[in-house]
Amino acid sequence: MTQVKKLWPLLTATHHYDKSLSTRGRGQGQIIEAPILAYLLETANGRILYDVGCDYHKIADKKQQQHYYDPEIFPFGPPEMDESQRLPAHLARMGLTPADVDVVFIGHLHFDHAGGLCDVCGTEVHVQHNEMEAAKSGLDIAYFPDDFTGQYPWKIMNGEYDVAPGVRAISTPGHTAGHMSLWIELPKGPPVILCGDAADLSENITDEVPPGLCWQEQEDQAIASIRKLKALATDENAILWPNHDISFWRTLNQFPKFHE
Repeated sequence: MTQVKKLWPLLTATHHYDKSLSTRGRGQGQIIEAPILAYLLETANGRILYDVGCDYHKIADKKQQQHYYDPEIFPFGPPEMDESQRLPAHLARMGLTPADVDVVFIGHLHFDHAGGLCDVCGTEVHVQHNEMEAAKSGLDIAYFPDDFTGQYPWKIMNGEYDVAPGVRAISTPGHTAGHMSLWIELPKGPPVILCGDAADLSENITDEVPPGLCWQEQEDQAIASIRKLKALATDENAILWPNHDISFWRTLNQFPKFHE
């Protein structure tokens, strides 16, 4: 039986970039607006964060911004983020602090998913072994090494497992080597599957289009992960939530409202 009580989607930033970064081989020249999300779960045994967004300091400080978002590497610039979108600000509006988060579950270690670890330091952080090794390899510019080389209380995992009753880690590699999605059984209504960047947009799911960036160009693995999520959703009567789809995000309950 699920111990999940509530689920909040948290908008931590937005980013404008070429659609082909989300849909491989499609959308070149079309600039889209993409939400950068974290998700807070309240369970009977504590609170879980799926992803933590960007490091605000790397965006707000001009010198850091120039270093981390070199326009020759990031031609679309940094995400747009203000201080009110940082995780401590979201939590404060709920009467909470980062110390009230019990587990941080990182779907993958790209800058827009793991940068905010600095705002929740001290909390146990789950990440896949394959993901950490890939992030340390230097083979993907979307990893910012100092996002994840701090003295965090890492819990390095291998494969799928139950994070809590009603919350299951789902292996969906392709976009990155150790990418994980999250299956959530809500107390009311159908289960939700947070796709993470296995599916940026609804189009990735419906048309089985891999994300534009695939680890070591393994787009077949990315497509297999999309099909795996679709099959799981069918089997469990679950709803797939794409991760960077502004139109889909607008259909969700907006903070401080929640899903249950």
